[in-house]
Amino acid sequence: MRSVIVSTDVAQAPEQVYDFLDVMAHHERFTDHYLTDWRYSGPARGVGSRATVTATLGGRRTDVTIEVVEARAPRRIVERNTSAAGRRQANGTYLVERSATGGSRISFTYSWTRAPLSDRLFAPAVRAVMRRANRTVMRRLAEALAQEAARSETPPVP
Repeated sequence: MRSVIVSTDVAQAPEQVYDFLDVMAHHERFTDHYLTDWRYSGPARGVGSRATVTATLGGRRTDVTIEVVEARAPRRIVERNTSAAGRRQANGTYLVERSATGGSRISFTYSWTRAPLSDRLFAPAVRAVMRRANRTVMRRLAEALAQEAARSETPPVP
């Protein structure tokens, strides 16, 4: 199946974006519109960081294990996703590049490495559902990064 690629531009520098994305628990904030019931294991950040979530897409629910398998600061994070009793395997890759405006362009690529027959038969619909969900992820990620930046700029109240 062909990959799904979505992207967004944000005001934060690549280092700030990477530091936020590197923490697995932060992903819940911008994906909880379709990934729920987050259960974490392994380190909080970096390679080996893991979460098991319940994905609800296209009227179907399934548990998905997400594990960071590559982390190259401040540019690239690769997650391996496994679901459908191992019949569905995919990689989710975040690329963070400096934009011309001094902020960052964040791209997310979802690439299937193994897909059940039903996914392959309905590939255009499956890809459309994933694209729509991940466009929402990118919008919500930009909002979360802006909130995080505002929080770090606000001086603590004595």
